[in-house]
Amino acid sequence: MRKQVGPKICIVFLLALVLIFAGCERKTPEVITDPEIKEESSVFAQTEPDNTEVQSALPETSDTSKPEKPTDLTQETNAENMELIMKIDGTEVSVAWENNESVDAIRNLAASGGLEINMSMYGGFEQVGSIGQSIPRSDEQTTTKAGDIVLYSGNQVVVFYGSNSWAYTRLGRITGKTEQELAEMLGKKNVVLSFEIGARR
Repeated sequence: MRKQVGPKICIVFLLALVLIFAGCERKTPEVITDPEIKEESSVFAQTEPDNTEVQSALPETSDTSKPEKPTDLTQETNAENMELIMKIDGTEVSVAWENNESVDAIRNLAASGGLEINMSMYGGFEQVGSIGQSIPRSDEQTTTKAGDIVLYSGNQVVVFYGSNSWAYTRLGRITGKTEQELAEMLGKKNVVLSFEIGARR
């Protein structure tokens, strides 16, 4: 009697196929990379600009738009082109100024921030006050009258509402005021004399 081996062989063969397929599924899938894509990525990384290097290569800039501080020479030149204004207790008076170094010095002092002098009545005919420093002088013996403005001893300004004779440097003369008006402005109390710079009228 022959043995029936056919079904057994089929079963073994099927088991072998199952094991083979199971082994294939457990293998780690191989990643396939495109060499062209990899090469393009490398080129892009090499050509991408470095912002840090670009910024460090830029030259440093400084703000040079600030105006320069005016020199003393510029200040004096500007003062010469402006009008010297005198006020008595804050009231502007018209003055015909002399053309000399003493007036130029007062004009420059006024241009550097204003000049204010506390005056005092003296002798019943004048108001006198210290400038606070000496300026150029060219004294001459002279007789003054009401309205005259003079420099005394190179460091004091005198404004007359009367008359006197002495060695002074003439600075100017108040115009447009009568002797009575000058006496009312200067002959009743101590006053404050101020000098400013303004545009020529």
